[in-house]
Amino acid sequence: MPLNLTYKILKNHLVEGSLVKGEEIGIRIDRTLTQDATGTLTYLQFEALGLDKVKTELSVSYVDHNTLQTDHMNADDHKYLQTVAAKYGVYFSKPGNGICHQVNLERFSKPGKTLLGSDSHTPTCGGVGMLGIGAGGLDVAVAMGGGLFYLNTPAVLGVELVGERKPWVSAKDVILEVLKRLTVKGGVGKIIEYYGEGVKNLDVYERATITNMGAETGATSSIFPSDEITRDFFKLQRRLGDWVKLEADQGCEYDEYMTVNLNELEPMIALPHSPGNVKKISEVEGTPVEQVAIGSCTNSSLKDLMTVAAILKGKTIHPDVSLTISPGSKQVLEEIARNGALADLIAAGARILESACGPCIGMGQAPRSGGVSLRTFNRNFKGRSGTEDAQVFLASPEVAAASALHGEITDPRKLGAYPIIKLPERIRVNDNLIVKPPVDSSKIRVVRGPNIKPLPVNTPLPDRINMEVVIKLGDNISTDDILPAGAKILPLRSNIPAISEYVFKNIDPTFIDRVKKKKGGLILAGENYGQGSSREHAAIAPMYLGIKTVIAKSYARIHKANLVNFGIIPLQLVNQSDYNKIEQGDIVNIENIREKLAGSIQILDAVNVSKKLIFKVKYDLTPRQVKIILSGGLLNYVKKLNKNG
Repeated sequence: MPLNLTYKILKNHLVEGSLVKGEEIGIRIDRTLTQDATGTLTYLQFEALGLDKVKTELSVSYVDHNTLQTDHMNADDHKYLQTVAAKYGVYFSKPGNGICHQVNLERFSKPGKTLLGSDSHTPTCGGVGMLGIGAGGLDVAVAMGGGLFYLNTPAVLGVELVGERKPWVSAKDVILEVLKRLTVKGGVGKIIEYYGEGVKNLDVYERATITNMGAETGATSSIFPSDEITRDFFKLQRRLGDWVKLEADQGCEYDEYMTVNLNELEPMIALPHSPGNVKKISEVEGTPVEQVAIGSCTNSSLKDLMTVAAILKGKTIHPDVSLTISPGSKQVLEEIARNGALADLIAAGARILESACGPCIGMGQAPRSGGVSLRTFNRNFKGRSGTEDAQVFLASPEVAAASALHGEITDPRKLGAYPIIKLPERIRVNDNLIVKPPVDSSKIRVVRGPNIKPLPVNTPLPDRINMEVVIKLGDNISTDDILPAGAKILPLRSNIPAISEYVFKNIDPTFIDRVKKKKGGLILAGENYGQGSSREHAAIAPMYLGIKTVIAKSYARIHKANLVNFGIIPLQLVNQSDYNKIEQGDIVNIENIREKLAGSIQILDAVNVSKKLIFKVKYDLTPRQVKIILSGGLLNYVKKLNKNG
């Protein structure tokens, strides 16, 4: 039977289960990546497993998020990450080497391999035909220890690309078109696979932009075939030995289909406050802009920055605009420095930031109050920029450069002829900021600063839940809403007691006092709860505060898995209209819950004690996940297995 590319890779890595849509499978993970905002907790969890070395063929620890060192905390975490990497056999990418997804694409991607990363944009490597999946740090820790990664067999959405893009239409416009059609929850439970004649119209950098932002649809991953264009990329990276041709079988089928005619696309833009709020650039053209930020793991490649430099060459940005550039990697920065593009950017008035995530995760460059910021990033959730009332738009580097010149959102087609960008046939490869682990790590001492606190572990699930609804939330609550990022909060990622003080801070500043007074509670939410980042802190911090369950209309994939991993039951309303009958402050009671979960009773009676109403809730968990919940989380479950096995 002909197989699509996704199922080829899954079949080659399948260890448990069957490739039947919706059935849980366990797959072998070849490689992992972590970054410093999630990595510290990941390695604390890996240490808790009690293993001597990582068991993957390659694992890399990146420092790219918390690079702003205003006190000891980030620097302490960096030292911990470097020493723990050396101790357990992990490569370490130092601060300044670049954003994990860009560096991983350049230096560690490989067609046909599986990659699990503690960052939701791990599918970026799908641009070369690698199956990258974002997950919570605990799942990554288990995979580094040789354990399987479990997921429900996804549906595969085949996106056929036909035609050829017109000038000034970019890869960003392709994925914004897909987002416009799917919305931010239309990809949940799916892997997006691109095929068709239009694929040849995209180089690897452009394909990676598309697979990166597939995460915004809620998709498990996105992937392109590995072809001669991919081969050229590996040749450029001097890794031709890593390239293999890999594509879907002729005559294969997909669960769903979509066709994108590249000829018909025009420049697009995502409006505040969602990457799914997509319009044509012509619909918002003329909106004044005060800040333009180019970079992030989505659009910081050599191709992107050379394009921007060519647009800005010999010109000056508008006097009302602050333009920042974040190169995606040291390789990118070094190359544009050597070929003159960097000088053109500086001469035009751009501010050059270090090769890191930076403004994308609120680490500097927050807009002014009520300011309009146009960014080439992947997310524009309310407050993510660091300014709660900022209006953040998402667009291509071409739109960003044109807007920086004119001081307002500008259709780049008005700039005239599209600049011809010729990528070099040869670049200097310099991996001197990637530290290989030593062969003998017996004398390595793991250094822990005072901000690194012991890992909190949940207790087994009680027989009865009788708790207050401590907060009622709407649809599309992101992990940024649950636990914000930014320069003040990110340094606390290794200190759960401290970071838990910020749970729902931007939504309800009274939440923390209330949940502490009640010694826990439950959360009520609408659809797509937990969209966005993979940060497991959005699950472990509520767990630390005593949250035992979330009742929602539906969940985003990674966050739902993280809730399970930390022993919080993700329940769903059977009748969504019951959402309107439950209020913050109501007491909800569920009896004999351990017995019902163990007995596979999937629809439970929940009693709204305050309103004397009974409503139905259900859980969509595999038998393995039920055991994890009953154990009080994945760490307890794995320890029990290791002890008994």
